[in-house]
Amino acid sequence: MADPARARRLAKRIATIVATAIDLEIKDPRLEFVTITDAKVTADLHDATVYYTVRGADLNTEPDHEAAAAGLEKAKGVLRSKVGAGTGVRFTPTLTFVTDTVPDTARHMEELLARARAADDEVARAREGAVPAGDADPYKEPRERDAGDDDE
Repeated sequence: MADPARARRLAKRIATIVATAIDLEIKDPRLEFVTITDAKVTADLHDATVYYTVRGADLNTEPDHEAAAAGLEKAKGVLRSKVGAGTGVRFTPTLTFVTDTVPDTARHMEELLARARAADDEVARAREGAVPAGDADPYKEPRERDAGDDDE
């Protein structure tokens, strides 16, 4: 069982090595718009999960996730040998590539926040002309005691 801090350092190093290799050394055009976002290593340092995102060529182009996954699968052996040479650990971890869902989740959260803001604005508009039901001050006020009201 390895130290968790060592596993985090190794994961960070693996993410850096894989991102650099994809950017500078692997010439697959399917990996041109792939960004490595994170990496996780198991406690025994034998398996590494590398998270990635894919963007389109421009803002109007939809990203090609299938081609990126195929390109990463094809380059997995080369990337693992680069990780082995770059980390210097006894056993080079196996690499698994997973699409990162954080950007999609963040986009969904932004949509939910926009809906909540719109609902708050609607409630504020309805509240502008509203009059409270009943008395303006619905709380009971304490009775004033007279000096001659001693029941005790």
